[in-house]
Amino acid sequence: MFQIIKKYIKTEYNSKDLYVLLLIGGLYAIGLFLSNTFVNVYLWRQTEDFLTIATYHLAIHISKPITFYFAGKMTKKIDRVIVLRLGVIFLSLFFLTVLILQDKAAYFNVLLGILIGIGYGFYWLAFNVLTFEITEPYNRVFFNGLLGSLQSISGMVGPLLAGTIISNMKTNIGYMTIFSMSFTLFIIAVILSFFIQRRETDGVYNVKAVIQQINKNRNWRNILFANLSQGIRDGIFIFVIPIWIFLTTNDEFSLGIFNLLMHGSSFIVFLLLTWLLKDSFRKRFIFISSIVIAFSVVILMFELHFYLLLIYALVIGIMVPVLLVPFQSLTYDVIGKSYRARDLRIEYIVLLELFCNLGSIISIVIFIFGLKLFIKIDPVPYMLAIFSLSYLFIYLFVRPLSIK
Repeated sequence: MFQIIKKYIKTEYNSKDLYVLLLIGGLYAIGLFLSNTFVNVYLWRQTEDFLTIATYHLAIHISKPITFYFAGKMTKKIDRVIVLRLGVIFLSLFFLTVLILQDKAAYFNVLLGILIGIGYGFYWLAFNVLTFEITEPYNRVFFNGLLGSLQSISGMVGPLLAGTIISNMKTNIGYMTIFSMSFTLFIIAVILSFFIQRRETDGVYNVKAVIQQINKNRNWRNILFANLSQGIRDGIFIFVIPIWIFLTTNDEFSLGIFNLLMHGSSFIVFLLLTWLLKDSFRKRFIFISSIVIAFSVVILMFELHFYLLLIYALVIGIMVPVLLVPFQSLTYDVIGKSYRARDLRIEYIVLLELFCNLGSIISIVIFIFGLKLFIKIDPVPYMLAIFSLSYLFIYLFVRPLSIK
């Protein structure tokens, strides 16, 4: 299978595991984009309450880093591919639970958040560790760019297909159909994981050692705070924007169109970056994209129309890859050059995820308090504008990095 992919994309990289990991990442992406984009709208239809959805996402971002910690400990003792399978299994259980609860799902928002958070924790710990092990500095931009392209295709096809299905069926039947499709895709991803070579790690699980490096290693400290800054914005934008689209159009198909435009433009940019991005341009790209993303929310601040949402989708679709590909590559390079990276790579990834989710927890908690404190005015646009500025700090923390 991987020889076919290798021939199609015409690359010199020969690792079978690299291509299998890409396939699993692609299935994960299409499974989530098919359904997870619409979970927020599904919960909104049942409650019409931002608080319910914010609490659901808070449960995700609390359970995810806790799972990361224990998944890291497991990965030190057993094959990390097993941990990857656990993540996909819990994600499957999430969609199975939604299928069972149906119109009562909103009343179990915390349970659903915990289930998918555990799935994220197991999956992304294993996926990040495998990415670090399977890729090298010379092919990380290639891998991240191609993975981003697969995610962009999933983001184009998944929501549009789901929106079409929901719009052409009775609402509940349409939702149950797309949740069932996601469940099936995750089962296929579990089967594919058996084609990855077994990878075991010996040694003691020592998160304390990488925490101590925060004071000793400036590069590591800056990468952690850059990821925290990213989490602050992403924590609330991930659910507020889909709800705004639905409120503006009252139609799930429009959410599919929004994602088609956003991820379609991302797909093109990801492909270009895969072959054109040079290491010397990475900080420059992060600088430009962080500024544009931070201030792009201005497009939505004054009047909410669907055409403005489409303009926003185009801007974000172009700029997010310009930020993520060099930023993720820099992150792995910093870890690779850090103290005892070979022995402590899992611990580094665990702490990185902790900081990213901590940023999201901070923004969601403030968001919830804002909803409770400001009753006479709508605080949501103002909070979006403030949290969006956190992306500026990504460049400020990345700029001093020095990697030899």
